Amino acid sequence: MTDKSYDAIVIGGGPGGYVAAIRLGQLGQKTLVVEKEYMGGVCLNWGCIPSKALIAASGLVEKMRHADTMGISAGEVSVDVAKLQSWKNGIVKKLTTGVGGLVKASGGTITMGTAKLTGAHTVLVTNDDGKTESYVARKGIIVATGATPIQIPGFDVDGEVVVTAREAVSLPKVPETLVLIGGGVIGMELGMVYQKLGSKVIVVEMLQQLLGGVDKDIAKIVQRKFEKAGGEVLLGAKAKECKVKAGKATVTVEHDGKDRKLKADTVLVAVGFRPNSGNLGLEDFGVKLDGRGHIEIDDQLQSSVPGVYAIGDVTGMPYLAHRAMKQGEVAAEVIAGHKAACDWRAMPSAIFTDPEVATVGMSETEAKEKGVEIKVGKFPFAASGRAMAVSETMGFVKTVVDAQSGAVLGTHIVGPEASELIAEPTLAIEMCAQADDVGLTIHAHPTLSESVHESFKHALKEALHIINK
Repeated sequence: MTDKSYDAIVIGGGPGGYVAAIRLGQLGQKTLVVEKEYMGGVCLNWGCIPSKALIAASGLVEKMRHADTMGISAGEVSVDVAKLQSWKNGIVKKLTTGVGGLVKASGGTITMGTAKLTGAHTVLVTNDDGKTESYVARKGIIVATGATPIQIPGFDVDGEVVVTAREAVSLPKVPETLVLIGGGVIGMELGMVYQKLGSKVIVVEMLQQLLGGVDKDIAKIVQRKFEKAGGEVLLGAKAKECKVKAGKATVTVEHDGKDRKLKADTVLVAVGFRPNSGNLGLEDFGVKLDGRGHIEIDDQLQSSVPGVYAIGDVTGMPYLAHRAMKQGEVAAEVIAGHKAACDWRAMPSAIFTDPEVATVGMSETEAKEKGVEIKVGKFPFAASGRAMAVSETMGFVKTVVDAQSGAVLGTHIVGPEASELIAEPTLAIEMCAQADDVGLTIHAHPTLSESVHESFKHALKEALHIINK
């Protein structure tokens, strides 16, 4: 066993971890990244990136099948699943190789193995061959171990018939029938992929709406599109058990007080994630965890033990890659001796369903529950010339404004390119802008961003392309 010293050690090479390592290198800190499986973490390997590649491909398939509405005849559309998966895997390999290269280019070192903290400044790494190395972090250790899909009783994941998101992005064929256990972000994103590729999709959701936590008006739009395409949604339903026989699944669901049997080729269990905080040795020397196993941190990402920092999903909700990245930057700067802290005012989120969903800031319901007097602006994409021109008119932009100060409190979008459009409202909130600031800003025509502009103007009763009520 040998001792090796670094300024900082980062455990986990996902979005938060590799960004922290790159930033540490930029700041002249000798850094070691310990990754037990693959650089890029969940996001690059079987989460954000591969799922978005499949979403783009399935969306293209759907557009081709309905191109006749524009007078375009594309003929019969077929999908070579093996080639599609190969294309997706190529993107993943390029990005994972790229982030590894960026870490090394910034002066960082990467070692593959399983890490365990043996103290506030020491880490023991076990490689695949069972050999161990002990490393010392002179200034700080950053825990960036992410989260793992939750498994539920009665649904034993076999990776073939009963799967999680990890396997769902790499299915070798399109299932004839897909049952989703969970109508949240991951379930609906991947469910709509396979729906467009030809699957009959049934969603089993315990809550009374899809996409829990999202504005109900927005969730209804996504559900409407899903059902119009042939999907079935069981709300307030409990998934009781799944039995697999001869490569087929039978799912027992309790819905409306009765048991129902659902036959499926594939069952996707997507009921959430749990933090990867176990087996790290954290509690052995006083690192505090919350009731769900998340590492408790302050605004400088430091845990209850000085010198031990944590970033990303292992620190709690929201589970967002860009949150982890920002935390990684802050933790790196703190370790390097810079004045830094998590002081953002806005954390956007995007859901790549069809139509897309993106939100930032306070919702209309949240504002009312807090007793804030508000003005609400709402602009439908059905009134947007650009949305009509690209045949994407479903959805709207909703903006929430403080009635007294005029401050932008939140914006919620369901519709085309929502994930891109949310950037402007996010900047508005971060800069403490008022609705007038966005309203007085000239937006290019014809663009989808005009819909954001019009929603702000509507809150001010100055909209030009819908009636102000």
